[in-house]
Amino acid sequence: MPAARTTRSRRGRRQLDNKQDAILEAALALFVERGFHGTAVPIVADRAGVAAGTIYHYFTSKEALVNVLFRRWKEAIAKTIYTAFPATAPPREQFRTIWEQMARFALANPEAFAFLELHHHRSYLDAESLALDGGLKQFGVGFVTAAQAKGVLKAMEPMLLMELVFGAFNGMFRAHIEGRITLDDAAMRAAEAACWDAVVAR
Repeated sequence: MPAARTTRSRRGRRQLDNKQDAILEAALALFVERGFHGTAVPIVADRAGVAAGTIYHYFTSKEALVNVLFRRWKEAIAKTIYTAFPATAPPREQFRTIWEQMARFALANPEAFAFLELHHHRSYLDAESLALDGGLKQFGVGFVTAAQAKGVLKAMEPMLLMELVFGAFNGMFRAHIEGRITLDDAAMRAAEAACWDAVVAR
């Protein structure tokens, strides 16, 4: 009897997890298509195949939903970059690694990358989400600062230099998802080399 109750309990948890995942997947697609303000909770519920009230079982509001989604994918890209980052390598190799990891993530998860980086979130992100986003930016600033201290990167405000490179990456990826360019391996390598050349000290 206890074993049967345990089996039913596990099945119930899987069903709950499946519903939550369906809601998050539907919300991701809709936020990319319509933006946050253009996406109503009933539309998310319809896309996810659940009742609108079910969403509020998991998320207290649309703002709570978008923050969970933001953190899920921001943590995923941060883990990808942090895990691969070669802390003791020369700045050139570190730059290449960050770029390649971002590129792999973006190409493998185009909807998630578009949601994270090609949309404006500031009006509804909570403190936890802002801290997570800020931590990833500070990681980039830390890399720039260390490389500047070695005389490798141009002597300019580190956040500005980082945003210049990141803006170029986002613009490149936006052009890819809009069909204006095709990002194959050769194009990615060429773009990475061009960005490095733009920021390296002469």
